[in-house]
Amino acid sequence: MTLLTVQSDLEKVIAYCEAVKGSYAVMAHSTEDQQAKDMFNSMKADIDKHMAFLSGRLEYLSLNNELYRQN
Repeated sequence: MTLLTVQSDLEKVIAYCEAVKGSYAVMAHSTEDQQAKDMFNSMKADIDKHMAFLSGRLEYLSLNNELYRQN
């Protein structure tokens, strides 16, 4: 049961990160302040790194855990 929680939690966090990334993109596009624009774009790049790690973890579970593959 714990494994399904991990899978579900990872999927939820990845979806949340996608939403945050979109918000950062909108804020970067909406401002004329170049420093703020750069910061929002940097934060968006950080979220991409987080999502890559989380997606990798989800992929690892799907390939290496027998219980995960059964669901």
